[in-house]
Amino acid sequence: MENLRIKDMPEEDRPYEKLEKTGTGNLTDAELLAIIIRTGCKNDTALDITRRIINKYSDGKGLLYLKKVSISQLCEIRGVGRVKAIQLKAAMELGSRLTRAGKQNGRYKISSPDDINKLYMEQLRHLVKEIFMVLVMNSRNEILKELHISTGSLSETVVHPREVFSEVIKEPAAAVILIHNHPSGDSRPSGNDKKTTQRLVDAGKILGIKILDHVIIGNGNIFSFKENGLI
Repeated sequence: MENLRIKDMPEEDRPYEKLEKTGTGNLTDAELLAIIIRTGCKNDTALDITRRIINKYSDGKGLLYLKKVSISQLCEIRGVGRVKAIQLKAAMELGSRLTRAGKQNGRYKISSPDDINKLYMEQLRHLVKEIFMVLVMNSRNEILKELHISTGSLSETVVHPREVFSEVIKEPAAAVILIHNHPSGDSRPSGNDKKTTQRLVDAGKILGIKILDHVIIGNGNIFSFKENGLI
């Protein structure tokens, strides 16, 4: 079937018709990307091209790396020109903006570290620098506001309690959740992570602001200080 032109495929296997009849959730990553780039090239269908993109840059992990691949890197793939590369990058950015809009406009309730994983994994897992964020929570464990506290070096970020709580006390915070990423992809905490967390927990007690958890985001893995008995 991979050697067939899309128009020669059974109707139920063509990406446009398949989406229309069965919904977006039943299409593969390659099929969805084929709809976005619309056309193929000589000897290659749009599906052939998108499969090639995924195989080259995803390391078998689907769409995870498409967000950070550059337009010039995409253009190196046979069948991907400037227009197709721009279409793909625009689609990735729309997905990111949709996630951010949902977090900003909705009241997400955080019940477990898995909720943090779902909300922030794709946003943070591929960053090359450490980002330290604080979620301001109400008494129902709903996110009131997302605060970006600092951006660190390639290996670490330095966070002081005054930087965190000078922003938090401006909000009606009942508690906070700390989040940062590890560009290495390994979410296990460093000694500095543990010391910083303890300083923030101690400062929060003085101010009457509880730290519910500190979640470190790796590449497809997370570490929860609370679940591991460190808070």
